[in-house]
Amino acid sequence: MTFVLLYFYKSNLILKKMKKHKIIFWITTSLIFIMEGVFPAFTSQSKMAKEGIAHLGYPEYFGTALAVFKVLGALTLILPMMPKRLKEWAYAGFAFDFIFASISYFCIDGATFGAFFPLIFLGLLALSYNSYHKLNP
Repeated sequence: MTFVLLYFYKSNLILKKMKKHKIIFWITTSLIFIMEGVFPAFTSQSKMAKEGIAHLGYPEYFGTALAVFKVLGALTLILPMMPKRLKEWAYAGFAFDFIFASISYFCIDGATFGAFFPLIFLGLLALSYNSYHKLNP
């Protein structure tokens, strides 16, 4: 009897942890999907986006290529049927994107909020990555 109760208690704890990781994964991945997949898809060709790319010293075509890869990466992260290795590449690509965006803003504008904002999304990405691996060992 004790073994059965211990088994159900332990399985209930595992289910609670899995539920917690699922919630963390879907919230963080959804935020990344919206900010890095949906917004660039609709705003990458706007005048303000092109001015932002030019302000950082990048050529105009770089913004278009960046938007395409952001949309593809965001779709890769949010769609469950994508291969695990492809998701790893998407996580790495977004990590590079956030790190280099922060460096670009820091070099041009100094230590402003714009230089630290990508690091907030790097934190969200790290939470998403960690919870993804907890759910898919």
